[in-house]
Amino acid sequence: MMNQKIIDKPKSNCGVVGVYGDPEASRLAYLALYSLQHRGQESAGIVSSDRNHVRKHVGQGLVSDVFSDAKVFDYLAGDIAIGHNRYSTTGATHLINTQPLLVNGKDGPFAISHNGNFTNSGYLRHKLESEGSIFQTTTDTEVVLHLVARSRKKDMASKLVDALSQIRGAFSLVMMTNDRIFAARDSNGVRPLCLGKRDEAFFVVSETCALDLIRAEEIRSIKPGELLEISKDGIKSYHFGEKRQRHACIFEFIYFARPDSRIFDENVDKVRRKLGKTLALESPADADIVISVPDSSNTAAVGYSRRSDLKFELGLIRNHYVGRTFIHPQQGMRDFSVRVKFNTVKGVLKDRRVVVVEDSIVRGTTLKQLVSLIRHAGAKEVHVRVSSPPIISPCYYGMDFPSKSELIASNMSVEEIRKFLDCDSLEYLSLEGLLKSVPKEQGGFCTACFSGEYPIPIENNIGKFQHELEE
Repeated sequence: MMNQKIIDKPKSNCGVVGVYGDPEASRLAYLALYSLQHRGQESAGIVSSDRNHVRKHVGQGLVSDVFSDAKVFDYLAGDIAIGHNRYSTTGATHLINTQPLLVNGKDGPFAISHNGNFTNSGYLRHKLESEGSIFQTTTDTEVVLHLVARSRKKDMASKLVDALSQIRGAFSLVMMTNDRIFAARDSNGVRPLCLGKRDEAFFVVSETCALDLIRAEEIRSIKPGELLEISKDGIKSYHFGEKRQRHACIFEFIYFARPDSRIFDENVDKVRRKLGKTLALESPADADIVISVPDSSNTAAVGYSRRSDLKFELGLIRNHYVGRTFIHPQQGMRDFSVRVKFNTVKGVLKDRRVVVVEDSIVRGTTLKQLVSLIRHAGAKEVHVRVSSPPIISPCYYGMDFPSKSELIASNMSVEEIRKFLDCDSLEYLSLEGLLKSVPKEQGGFCTACFSGEYPIPIENNIGKFQHELEE
């Protein structure tokens, strides 16, 4: 068996979940994690509390793999739970790095789930280690545990405010003690996090699709720079750090979030349709049909179709049952890794001029093979339209974009990429068109992967600290 990369896409970050006040807390956390599986497939875990005992179950693999034995939920008893789906952006893929992390300190048990990246974690880790802290994992998340343990504040909420005020970067956190839950979002509001309720129980989740599955109502988004405390006394809100301009991750709208979710107080489906419509206005094509690269570009392709008056067709079918590991045939089939994932509908494509709507291009290798498959199915022409601008810079805020040298748009012009893909035409959505298509009532967006302009200071090479952060 070989672990084979079968899709050329940026990897997602993580999904976080919190449940307070329901006797089936661990089961509800499990269902919520199921809805957030798209945000991380390396590992999953749940920590629960019955107010007396805190228990943990984590493992590598998909949620269904980690929680395949129903008896685990009897072990994870209690009305409080937090959960995590992991895709590692810092820290290797080892069981010790699997979240939620759980420690027992002088204030009792404390668990944490984290989505995002701390951009000053190298500096903080070095500082803490020089003062005697011993780290057990290679994740940036563990920095929070040490900052909390060292805080001289009296209560846990104050300790967390103290700790989070020292952290820079993009993060959504769900944390718990034996009798309460905390949720926090970084001061720039880069990653999504929302609060929900069902009967007397409260939920904190990365995306609202998790609330839909458990039939909970969305209350609101956690505000940038806000720490929520949920306990028997209800909900308390605190603020940490300096107030900053919001820079929500615009790529959540383009690709990461599920289209049936609401993030940053807007429906993802609505935004993706607008992206497709704007793309059609900017880059029309003389063609017969529009198809998507399923599933992530489906909605943008519908928007493109409606604005351009070209019929939307299902020209590519995705195999949803391909695991992360499969037996690879002999190397005579160079494009097998794409063909196992996608197949063409020849009756739709034959003798047609086809617009292929894709949400983003990272390396371009998968799309090149898809263009070849579409031509092999008999398409007369293949016109590629991308519902985002060219990706020219890596992300340091919780998405695993490749290095600059691996990003095709950082090394080739649009015409050179077109020749590499072997398509008849190639057009990207402009950055201006992207920003016109997203709602800005709640604040601005981070577009660093498209512009190279990073709104939050970062460590050089994620390790060597920029001295201005110490000021």
